[in-house]
Amino acid sequence: MAGKIYKSEYSDVMSKSFVDYAMSVIVARALPDVRDGLKPVQRRVLYDMHELGIRHDKPYRKSARIVGDTMGKYHPHGDSSIYDSLVVMSQDFKKGMALIDGHGNFGNIEGDSAAAMRYTEARLMKVTEDSFLSELDKDVVDFIPNFDETEKEPSVLPSKIPNILVNGSEGIAVGMVTSIPPHNLAEVCDATIAFLNDPTMTTADLMRYVKGPDFPTGGIVVNQKDLLEIYETGVGKIKVRGKVAIEKGKNGKNNIVITEIPYPMIGANISKFLSDVIALYDNKKAPEISDVSNQSSKEGIRIVIELKKDADCENFVNMLYKKTRLEDTFGVNMLAIADGKPETMSLRDVIKHCVDFSYEVNERKYTNLLAKEEERREVQEGLIKACNVIDLIIEIIRGSNDRAMAKKCLVEGVTDGIRFKSKESKIMAMQLLFTERQANAILELKLYKLSGLEVNALIKEHDETMANIFRYEDILERRSSMTQVIIDDLSKIKKEYSRARRTEITDAEEAVYEEKKMEEMDVFVLMDRFGYVKCVDKATYERNLEAITEESKFVVSCKNTGKVCLFTDNGNMHTAKVTDIPMGKMKDKGIPIDNITGYTSKDSSILLLCSQSDLNLFRLVFVSKQSFMKVVDGGEFDVTRRTIAATKLNDDDRLVSVEILNDQRNILLVSNNGFFLKFPIDQIPEKKKGAVGVRGMKLSDNALIEKVYLTKNAVETKFMYNDNEIVSSKIKLGNRDGKGVKLRLN
Repeated sequence: MAGKIYKSEYSDVMSKSFVDYAMSVIVARALPDVRDGLKPVQRRVLYDMHELGIRHDKPYRKSARIVGDTMGKYHPHGDSSIYDSLVVMSQDFKKGMALIDGHGNFGNIEGDSAAAMRYTEARLMKVTEDSFLSELDKDVVDFIPNFDETEKEPSVLPSKIPNILVNGSEGIAVGMVTSIPPHNLAEVCDATIAFLNDPTMTTADLMRYVKGPDFPTGGIVVNQKDLLEIYETGVGKIKVRGKVAIEKGKNGKNNIVITEIPYPMIGANISKFLSDVIALYDNKKAPEISDVSNQSSKEGIRIVIELKKDADCENFVNMLYKKTRLEDTFGVNMLAIADGKPETMSLRDVIKHCVDFSYEVNERKYTNLLAKEEERREVQEGLIKACNVIDLIIEIIRGSNDRAMAKKCLVEGVTDGIRFKSKESKIMAMQLLFTERQANAILELKLYKLSGLEVNALIKEHDETMANIFRYEDILERRSSMTQVIIDDLSKIKKEYSRARRTEITDAEEAVYEEKKMEEMDVFVLMDRFGYVKCVDKATYERNLEAITEESKFVVSCKNTGKVCLFTDNGNMHTAKVTDIPMGKMKDKGIPIDNITGYTSKDSSILLLCSQSDLNLFRLVFVSKQSFMKVVDGGEFDVTRRTIAATKLNDDDRLVSVEILNDQRNILLVSNNGFFLKFPIDQIPEKKKGAVGVRGMKLSDNALIEKVYLTKNAVETKFMYNDNEIVSSKIKLGNRDGKGVKLRLN
């Protein structure tokens, strides 16, 4: 069959394709379903483990076996995403309630990753079986084809609890992100039960039960006043602090002991916190620190900061809250899939969706159970009736040529071809009229079932079946009865699996600390030709003046409370606080200037290093390779930003010189084709830093300014050019924008 060519606007095709891709990522990958609180990959892992029979009371199975089976049957998106989901569901420091029981190295709170899947083992937790998987065999949720339509998988797990609140969720989709904190199981169950009893409850009413997030790492939520708005809108920021205790140390010292950390700190941020604390000491902002040690273990977090004698512990703790991640923010965005589309929900919306789902699941469950009990009742009533006329039934069976003849007699009363002992038996056989299901059960009845005890047991079983039917009908017909069933399930799960709240909820005052004023002193900032920078005090500078002059590219005298400024050939200025530059000795190497400024040595080179205070007192002269120049008042560079554009440059132009003007009178420009132009600095106009400037020297084609020298009156300035010593006083004074002269050199 010949193919058809369809013409379409390219932008329309791209737009539709992108929307399809985005919705696929949003619905089928990144966002959880509000009903069971699981992303598709998590749901598939749990269902696969259920299908493999890896129950809580069965032996562990290799994680690689679970991952491979899940990928082959349900989730063909790579083994790493499946294993990562399995690992996270087993980590009780990330989840409010772990769903998988991991055996082996499944990572830790400090950010160490889990071992490879071939080494670890896993099985389901009992709470997972009770809360998510126990009802799957009762046809309570829809099953859909897998990716290649060779298997069936549940579209959602029949969760009995609002798992999306208990375990929270985080995920990034296309153009949207979800971030739901974990909560306390008991509180969530209580709130759901309260909503079942009174569906008119508002978010504010529900927050009498759900006090706020309950992070597995504990900590203290310090903005309780904001929680109501966050839970009503589904969006906001929760401030969390670590829990700190002050313990007596040795020799009268005090130890700051951190026993609980903010939830966002888990992982690599613990080491970042320790690095930040050490940096506070190195930068002289926390000189009271004596020692820092991480004594955390399987028993819990324990970070000890030993302080010197007479240190202000309260002020130091406040500094940790302000300067480190010991106080952090958890961004809340309660976004989930509801009714097939992403929706940002309030606390009430989430609970309502979960409650509606519970009603839907229970209605399907008890409808199916009722149908099975009705079938069982039908069979039981047929067997009881058969026991009363068992002799007649035996006569029918013995007199029939085959099973079909006997069944037709039992169901329809057709006696043709059946041999009866008497005419009365034939008349009675015509009046039996069993149902087809009853007839099958009678024909399959074993003779021992006719004993007295078995008949009594059958009657008792029938009574139980009738009781179940009455109960199921009551649950399906009366909303209050079904509500009580859901409440009973929640109460049972709460009683068996709940734990005490870990996170404290309060309204705390803003952390305020008094920063100790640094004693002002004169220092010298030294930078070598490799860009390493350090500070030395005045005494060290004076003792090593000769070595410093020889080894340093830049030497700047300033106060330790000031700033230094770097001007680069690409026209930028970078600033750094002197306090960020480590104090050192002559033998110390220092640190790269790149580490404390926005400067990168790959993109540019440094032309001038000076102190901010010098800029405020003097002016600067800028000269570019294309001979554009200007004078700028140094006060224009007294800024708070770390990096600014110090001047404007034309395309393909670079600065060749930036110098501070003090008592210099003349400027000498040297081009790369050997022309020299000297003229008074007064001829250079003063402009703003955003200006390009004026031309300083007329250059021939392809010529550029190579060197710039500032000279003083009555002071000889000597410099080397092409291995020749040039004395500036020998060059005749000209005017700006001249061609200059070409010297006769040996």
